[in-house]
Amino acid sequence: MSKLFSTTTFQGITLKNRIVMSPMCMYSCFEEDGKITPFHMTHYVSRAVGQVGLVITEATAVQPEGRISPQDLGIWEDEHVEGLKQLNVQLHASGTKTGIQLAHAGRKAQLETTISAPSALSFNEDFKVPKEMSTEDIKATIKAFTEGARRSKEAGFDLLELHGAHGYLINQFLSPLTNKRTDSYGGSRENRYRFLSEIIEAVKTEWDGPVFVRISTDEYNQEGNTLDDFFYFTEEMKKQGVDLIDCSSGGVVPAKISTYPGYQVPRCEAIRKEVSIATGAVGQITTGIQAEEILQNGRADLIIIARALLRNPYWAKEAADELGVVIDAPTQYIRGWK
Repeated sequence: MSKLFSTTTFQGITLKNRIVMSPMCMYSCFEEDGKITPFHMTHYVSRAVGQVGLVITEATAVQPEGRISPQDLGIWEDEHVEGLKQLNVQLHASGTKTGIQLAHAGRKAQLETTISAPSALSFNEDFKVPKEMSTEDIKATIKAFTEGARRSKEAGFDLLELHGAHGYLINQFLSPLTNKRTDSYGGSRENRYRFLSEIIEAVKTEWDGPVFVRISTDEYNQEGNTLDDFFYFTEEMKKQGVDLIDCSSGGVVPAKISTYPGYQVPRCEAIRKEVSIATGAVGQITTGIQAEEILQNGRADLIIIARALLRNPYWAKEAADELGVVIDAPTQYIRGWK
C-alpha cells in the first residue's frame, strides 16, 4: 500500500495524503499592500484541485518591514484577513488542508525602509546593513507573530508554520554566524534559541492547532550550527509542542551548495530518528517513487514539493499513476482522470 497516499493526522487535522505544497514566494502583491490577488487564488487553488493534501502559503510577513520584498503577502493588519479567508474557502472545497507560513525577513529584507536583525551585519555587499534590534524591538516582533497567529485563525487556516530557515529573522537569531549579541538572546545556543522559543510560546496563546517550524538543517559553514545544535533546537521545539520540523537548508550566509535529488533528506531523517519528532522532507523530490522510498524507509513523515508543483499543478495525479494508486478526481475533471 502506498504511504504517500495514506492519511496522517496532526492534532485532529487529517491530511488526505502526505503531499505538501511547499511555501514558495510569488512576489505578486503588485500594489505592495500584502493582500491576496487573483493570481494567488489561481495559483493555490489549482494545486488543491490537483489533490495536494496540504497547501502552505508563501512566506507571509508579520510586519511590513519584515517582508522579503515589497511584493510579499502580509498578515500584519486585520485588513489582510478577508482575502486569506476567501482563499481558504476555495482550498477547503477541494478537500485540501491549509497552512500559512508566518515570516520575517530580518536582514534579508530588500526594502526602502530601515531593516533590522539580531546584529548589525549585512547578508552581503548588495544588502543593507540592518539595525541591531533592541529588547523592545524583539518584544514588538514577537507580538507581531502572535497577532499574525490570531489573524491566521480568523482566516480559517488549519495549521501554522513558523519560518525559521533560509537566513530570515528567526534563523538569524539561531545561528552563531549572524547572531553576535551579548545579551540573553545571543551567545550560547540556549540564548540563541530564546527568540524562537518565545515566539512559539506567544503564538500558542492565540493558536490552538498544529504548529510546524521550517529550519535550515545545514548552514554550509564550519563556524555555523552543527547537527548536534539542530538536535538541541528540535528537542526544545518538541518540548514546546511543535508538531513537525520542515527540514530545509542554507541561506544563512552566502555559500556554495551542491544540490542533487533528495540532498536535504539525510538530515531530515537524522532529526526524525534522534529526536523522535515528525519531519517533512523537501528539496529536489520530483517523482512518486522517490517520495514513496523516503516515507517507506521512515526518513520523513511528509513530502514537501516545491519546483515540481510549479511545473505541474497535478503532480499528485502523476505520482499516483506512477505508483499505481487510484485517487479521487475533482468532480469537474472525472472524464480526464479515469
